[in-house]
Amino acid sequence: MRRFEIVLPASVDDCLRAVVERGSETKLLAGGTDLLPQLKNGLLRPGRVIDLSGVARLRSLEAVAGRGVRIGSTVTARTLETHPLVRSAYRALAESAALVGSVQVRNLATVGGNLCNAAPSADMAPPLLALDAEAVIAGPAGERRVPLASFFTGVRRTVLGQDELLVELIVPAPGPRSGGGYLRHTPRRELDIAVVGVASQLTLSNGVCATARIALAAVAPVPLRATAAEQALAGQPVTPERIAQAADLAVEAARPISDQRGSADFRRHLVRVLTRRTLTTALARAQA
Repeated sequence: MRRFEIVLPASVDDCLRAVVERGSETKLLAGGTDLLPQLKNGLLRPGRVIDLSGVARLRSLEAVAGRGVRIGSTVTARTLETHPLVRSAYRALAESAALVGSVQVRNLATVGGNLCNAAPSADMAPPLLALDAEAVIAGPAGERRVPLASFFTGVRRTVLGQDELLVELIVPAPGPRSGGGYLRHTPRRELDIAVVGVASQLTLSNGVCATARIALAAVAPVPLRATAAEQALAGQPVTPERIAQAADLAVEAARPISDQRGSADFRRHLVRVLTRRTLTTALARAQA
């Protein structure tokens, strides 16, 4: 590993200045669970590493009255797993965070790192997609908001410019009679990445589905929503038959590949099974 300069900014503006000064030679360090192995293996050779741990805004997790919750980009998976607000109102997100590596990894790994790494199998992406989260991005021209559904542009690629920083996520309040769930399949329970991951979120009103969101991971170049499956549930009573129909439509949204972890056909099967299970869980939680 070659030598590099470490920068310890105290604010978002300090971060942006440091990024602009060295451009493509700069890498951002949050938890380091992705960056440090790449540095050790010589896959990255930055001239400067910006340590984000001293920026208070990026570590913040707070409710916004009537509007949901703000989650800083360096909030750890362990915090999301255990935080009372997340566990009560954003259950699918807490469940996904609990599946990121081991406890030791979750104490370091951050939500921003999980998203900005832009792996198709990122566990925290599907629940945030299903919750209609927005990414707040800071750059030299100021801040902008991007729906998370538009944040990923390809494998390991996002809308972030070279001189931009993911500051936080704005997650709307699900509202009353809402429920969600996240499940994934892996060969091992921990320390593995998803073969398929599915998050579902339902809101009920007067006995029917007011809104439905279904998001898939590891079945396309980017995490994505199964919009046809969502539309099949909207405005309808959520029955086992309609859940099965939505699960079939979710399979049609998937574009899986075959690799050493599973065939495309196996992944399609998992999408159907996990969509059915997460919708059933979301329905039970919404009714409760």
